[in-house]
Amino acid sequence: MKVYFDNAATTPLRQEVIEAMLPVMQKVYGNPSSIHSFGREMRSAIEKARKTIATLLKVAPSEIFFTSGGTEANNMAIRCTIHDHKITHAISSPIEHHAVTHTLEDLEKEGIIKLSWVKLNDKGEADYEHLEELLKNNPRSFVSLMHANNELGTVNNIYLIGELCKKYNAIFHCDTVQTMGHIPLDISNLNVDFFTCAAHKFHGPKGVGFLYINHKLKIHPLITGGAQERNMRGGTENAYGIVGMAKALELAYAELDEERKHILGLKEYMKQQLLDEIPGVSFNGDVSENSLFTVLNVSFPPFEGKDMLLFNLDISGIAASGGSACSSGSEIGSHVLRGINSDPERPAVRFSFSRYNTKAEIDFCMDKLKALFVVKAAVK
Repeated sequence: MKVYFDNAATTPLRQEVIEAMLPVMQKVYGNPSSIHSFGREMRSAIEKARKTIATLLKVAPSEIFFTSGGTEANNMAIRCTIHDHKITHAISSPIEHHAVTHTLEDLEKEGIIKLSWVKLNDKGEADYEHLEELLKNNPRSFVSLMHANNELGTVNNIYLIGELCKKYNAIFHCDTVQTMGHIPLDISNLNVDFFTCAAHKFHGPKGVGFLYINHKLKIHPLITGGAQERNMRGGTENAYGIVGMAKALELAYAELDEERKHILGLKEYMKQQLLDEIPGVSFNGDVSENSLFTVLNVSFPPFEGKDMLLFNLDISGIAASGGSACSSGSEIGSHVLRGINSDPERPAVRFSFSRYNTKAEIDFCMDKLKALFVVKAAVK
């Protein structure tokens, strides 16, 4: 048996998405920038996808700009806004995705901005009082705080953050890569200037995403060289990916309640199994019903050979993560776990679930874990 519990890293492509992409891949091949009928047909497919996404999110189609994924979208929002609007101060958290933290740190090293880190509680949620203090002392800041953390599942109150940013005339960028397609977003009631998406997090294709830009805010493109995306992103569009992304998001929104009920049930089941079967286990981040239901971050008791835990799970047929997939192979460890002062002696594993996982897979995983921790492990 092989079990995939790394859906926060990427998800399998839905069959319905493949079926939506295939006709375009097989029969529609014109360059969408061409004015002849072949190009117009491809352009029509792209604009239909843009309208679908915009309708689901209750925004204007003109506010959706297609990118290669979340990393590009984050870089575009951060770099272009800070440059174009002459921003000198930015606020973020130390547990953001590296596409955010590294970008902001680079800008600080270049002397363009001063960077402040908002305090976090022990679950990884932003300290909103400290955020307001930072904003009060630094009006017209650039604020970049994610909706839900990709390793912990802890959810920030982005409606409150948006109101604070509005109060102090700050620009608010929100990385919604982990929540898009899982937690509904009503942008019409949210004070946000940018949010980002990567299709492969909700059973869409890899290599495609989008950036929402509030129509009230104007920036120049990050990638130049063509007039694509209304002069905002040079390069021929990934039309097949865009069509697939729109279909994946459409399916996700149609099944939000069903998916949440199923996956939350799996998360709660595994959480209880871990508590019942492995003495000394604990959890990182927020594991309440208010957390991102797809993610469960577990700290196991120290044991000899703890550094081989993920490898042992892998050879047992179980795919999981020790943190963000973008840090795989790094000996530095998870900056997110360091950010909430997690005990480095306790090996941490992120299990992340999708609509395709089952309780039988959790039972299989628990059997392997019990063999490691109950039979073989000498718990300290």
